[in-house]
Amino acid sequence: MLALDLAGTFAFGLSGALAGVRARLDLYGVVVLAAVVGLAGGITRDILLGALPPATFSDWRYLATVVCAALLTFFAHPTLERFSRPVAVFDAAGLSLFCVTGATKALDFQVGAVQAVLLGVITATGGGMLRDVLVREIPTVLRNELYAVPALVGASIVVAASKLGHDPGGASVAAAATCFLIRLASLRFGIELPTAPTDRDKPPDR
Repeated sequence: MLALDLAGTFAFGLSGALAGVRARLDLYGVVVLAAVVGLAGGITRDILLGALPPATFSDWRYLATVVCAALLTFFAHPTLERFSRPVAVFDAAGLSLFCVTGATKALDFQVGAVQAVLLGVITATGGGMLRDVLVREIPTVLRNELYAVPALVGASIVVAASKLGHDPGGASVAAAATCFLIRLASLRFGIELPTAPTDRDKPPDR
């Protein structure tokens, strides 16, 4: 779980740092945005679980991971930008890993199944929400594209597998892969949740 947590922190750190570079932030701003995206979800999870101090502050590897992600992005962003939609891909990777680690840690603290799923979603989406707010965008999780839904599915797989007594390692891989594929499919094919109709959706009168 530590390896998955650090991998998710690095992926989200890259996502936040790339968003900072695109927003023309300086080096400090890029590091801060990487740290916010990579660490906020896990900090929120640990506070809600009463796991104090949060792992971010008791294990130096979390801070080192986001700083490395930020510095790598700051100095090598032209290379990273050559990949197709790099922010979305890194963000999907972080989302997938964090929904697994969030739900798994919640189960370790003996919370209920529903609460564990919700904590998986909070862990996965919290950092991305703060990133979007800091760069003055509507948070992705509040828009009609699928963002929280893949995390919800991934966390549910982890919790269901645990309750049914299945292998946690295999369930974690399956959950992360499912979340990642759903997120990328929603971006590739424009799959969205419905929104409430407004007057702007009505055809103009002839």
